[in-house]
Amino acid sequence: MARLLLDEPAPWSTFEDEKGQRQLTIRAADCDGSRSSAHILVNRMYAARGYTTSAMPDHSNANRITLVASDEGETVGTITVNFDSSHGLLVDECFSTEARQLRDDGLLLCEFIKLAVDGVVRSKKVLASLMDAAFLCAREVRRCDKALIEVNPRHVRFYESMLGFKVLRRDRMNRRVNAPAVLMSLDLAFADEQVAEAHHGDGALANGKRSLYRHGFSPEERSGLVNRLRRSYS
Repeated sequence: MARLLLDEPAPWSTFEDEKGQRQLTIRAADCDGSRSSAHILVNRMYAARGYTTSAMPDHSNANRITLVASDEGETVGTITVNFDSSHGLLVDECFSTEARQLRDDGLLLCEFIKLAVDGVVRSKKVLASLMDAAFLCAREVRRCDKALIEVNPRHVRFYESMLGFKVLRRDRMNRRVNAPAVLMSLDLAFADEQVAEAHHGDGALANGKRSLYRHGFSPEERSGLVNRLRRSYS
């Protein structure tokens, strides 16, 4: 696994919050300290919502990339991209039929897991940048076609309207977090299109609704990130 996804803070990696201009850096978790801080954040945010959490995942797994967003050295967000393999995906525990159908259709899959953003920060830029970086990892590292995610039913509308995820299957009990889950999928080619559209004009989707994509990286910034990914994972 590469040491860094985004190796140095740059002007485009800043965001504004109520405290003014801040520096946001996204890196691949490459040491025990950064992995531990990501796990602590996930545990804290999940516990606040009444979810249970599992033990710290095995980050030696070559099929996973954990991304960490930090603000002045403090972890404020994290997401893990889990690539499909002979071991399957976590979504197979609850939604094996749906995942198998996508595989049978010839699609390369990944899943987004362990997503958490510090409630104190409450920045769309943090979430949008993490998701955008995850999209790029999925597309550029393994050429995935679709990303899957399990979300609480009350969050379905957000993922539909702000990111364009589609519901594949409604409520199943997810024993890992002891909460109901909805399986959703995102066409990663569609995500690329939305990035381009969100940065052309007023940042609205074709259907007129606002999107989280306008808070992510611009097409020019994404191009730079793609070059870094290619150097890191070639």
